[in-house]
Amino acid sequence: MGRVWNFSAGPAALPQAVLEQAQRELLDWNGSGASVMEQSHRGKRFIAMAERAEADLRELLDVPDDYAVLFLQGGATQHFAQIPMNLASPGDAADYIVSGHWSEKAASEAASYARVNVAASSKAGAYLHLPARDGWQLDPAAVYVHYTPNETIHGVEFHDVPEVGAVPLVADMSSNILAGPLDVRRFGLIYAGAQKNIGPSGLVLMIVRRDLLARPGRPMARIFRYAEHAAAGSMLNTPNTFGWYLAGLTFQWLKGQGGLAAIGERNRAKAALLYDAIDGSGGYYRNPVEPSSRSRMNVPFTLHDGSLDAEFLAESEAAGLLALKGHKALGGMRASLYNAVPLAAVEALVAFMADFVRRHG
Repeated sequence: MGRVWNFSAGPAALPQAVLEQAQRELLDWNGSGASVMEQSHRGKRFIAMAERAEADLRELLDVPDDYAVLFLQGGATQHFAQIPMNLASPGDAADYIVSGHWSEKAASEAASYARVNVAASSKAGAYLHLPARDGWQLDPAAVYVHYTPNETIHGVEFHDVPEVGAVPLVADMSSNILAGPLDVRRFGLIYAGAQKNIGPSGLVLMIVRRDLLARPGRPMARIFRYAEHAAAGSMLNTPNTFGWYLAGLTFQWLKGQGGLAAIGERNRAKAALLYDAIDGSGGYYRNPVEPSSRSRMNVPFTLHDGSLDAEFLAESEAAGLLALKGHKALGGMRASLYNAVPLAAVEALVAFMADFVRRHG
């Protein structure tokens, strides 16, 4: 089988041009006669690549100098605990906005290191909408406010940045970072697992205001302290060299696509096309999320008759449409429309969905 249209929620599609460049350079990177995976992270070639990757990211997101950019390991889940370890001293309170599975998990993990205040939650509404802003109970003494701008499982997304006053805003942007323009200055800390819009799994990107690195946190090993990683240029230990390299290629690809404004327009068009197909199916397909809360990145949907699910998935895969099975917590289908998923893929999905109705309606 050749390349397919990949709708996986993560690890997810990578830009084909990035994969092809990595393929060309796999055995002889940068004229070195060896793979990037075989090179010292202390060598001149790798350091130059790492510096370019950071510079390209700073350009894409207009990251100010008073923010550090870190290329870490552990996955976003590890940082659910590591963030309160670094930003909260024993006894400090932290606010959490719970809008789906991942923000709920982040709050649960943080409870071992901070007094977690769930300032708002939409769990009672089955996470089909965002928590109403006028009902948030923020603690003015909190040391940070944490939220998840996009929930991959439930398919809900904040379409603006919440105002939380002077308290630093912390965001898990694993599934929507680089999906459009973003004002980094509105945040104290942004973190993201790479495996959706950046590169392969095993890398975590973090953008953190430098003054927050000076917080005492709590006694911990150096390897868990963000300030130590910043001081060492993300090389306190051997980094994920291949992941960092692929992230750098992705940043270059994004610049070549016209930057985040152009990518944002493309993502809006892809999401609109799929939601229009679902909403216009006469109930054959359904997306239960409140329209104002719908995600551009992750679109869960169900068929009117659940007994057709297995047939839909088998036929869609045979048609070259990969990984449309919904998360086990919700069932049904889910199409993830990250940056590397082209409009042609969504057009192919929508055409398949219409044909499936004609044959099984």
